Amino acid sequence: MEAVTEGVNNLSITDSASGNNNNNNYNKKNRIQVSNTKKPLFFYVNLAKRYMQQHNEVELSALGMAIATVVTVAEILKNNGLALEKKIMTSTVDMREENGGRPSPKAKIEIVLEKTEKFDELMAAAAAEEAAENEEQS
Repeated sequence: MEAVTEGVNNLSITDSASGNNNNNNYNKKNRIQVSNTKKPLFFYVNLAKRYMQQHNEVELSALGMAIATVVTVAEILKNNGLALEKKIMTSTVDMREENGGRPSPKAKIEIVLEKTEKFDELMAAAAAEEAAENEEQS
């Protein structure tokens, strides 16, 4: 868990093209595309917290089986008082296999969360608690 938190804290956020949206949001700096196989759940929770600190809101996006992971991340943030739902969008997208077969429809979800009024206060309290724990261990 500490390695995941350290990885998120050392992460640099870069501007990268993502998706082929028609509403000119090619360079969304606050979008997290979630996979249910590549990273642990709390990697995405901590990353979303960091994005909300920097941008005041975060967009979580997933396809297919990763939708459950996105919903879980959003619920963890909401239940901890860190985020409010701003918008939820669902759709289907046609995905092709690598070998160029027929396209198959995949479910897609996008959840936009914004930070709560108490976000900064809660994050500061969590950081102070973590610092106290680290002090006790040394």
